[in-house]
Amino acid sequence: MTKDDLLFFRNLFSAYCKSFYSPDSEEQKNISLKENHTFNVCKHIIEIARELSLSNNEIMLAETIALFHDIGRFPQYAKYKTFNDSISVNHGVLGAHTLLEEKILKNLPEDEQKLIIRSVRFHNAYSLPADEEEGSAVFIKLIRDADKLDIWRVFIEYYESSQEERASAVSLGLPDTTEYSEEILSCIHRKQMVSLSKVKTLNDFKLMQLSWIFDLNFKTSFRLLLERNYIDRIISQLPQKEDMNRACSFLKEYSYLRLKD
Repeated sequence: MTKDDLLFFRNLFSAYCKSFYSPDSEEQKNISLKENHTFNVCKHIIEIARELSLSNNEIMLAETIALFHDIGRFPQYAKYKTFNDSISVNHGVLGAHTLLEEKILKNLPEDEQKLIIRSVRFHNAYSLPADEEEGSAVFIKLIRDADKLDIWRVFIEYYESSQEERASAVSLGLPDTTEYSEEILSCIHRKQMVSLSKVKTLNDFKLMQLSWIFDLNFKTSFRLLLERNYIDRIISQLPQKEDMNRACSFLKEYSYLRLKD
């Protein structure tokens, strides 16, 4: 992969996003949300990759994966008007299909094409395939970490903003009540990622997002998580009860320990 390839992909992605722009202000807000999210994920993945001392070629591959990791979001929204995979389509699978169908990566070596497509395909999976090869696993872990770091930002800004400011497609339509699941809290204390199937309320969803911490892979990711105070900011959007305070302390202690590993 060359610098010219990367520049071509950056320009292609921007043009691809523009092809979905809408005169409808709410639709455009949702498209812009994903476009800006992608640029932030690119910044995160580069920072993580550099701190891992990856080669220049590996860093360019990582940026390309980040650039296209959510390419499936645009046709998803165009067809279904939602970013909720459970009521539309798996955007990771759609993204991999889009890269193949549009032949976006055709000028790259075949092994690099396969690596990028596989990373896009599994960036949003509950977990990595058990038999994933070490070489591709590193890149899938990179995009999964970089993606989470900005998804936390997107949702925290959503929680903290007024109804009028919110991008409508971020909403999952979950009941916004004071209720939350003790089972999900138990998963957190067992250091387990929570499955979306267990989520019944918006509070459950916020707790599920906190459980993603147990799927972070790199020290840089934990550093950014803590520097941005994401744990406290999500906890502040939950009922202020003792069990939430315990969960907050547990998650921060776990994150500081992983940072020191």
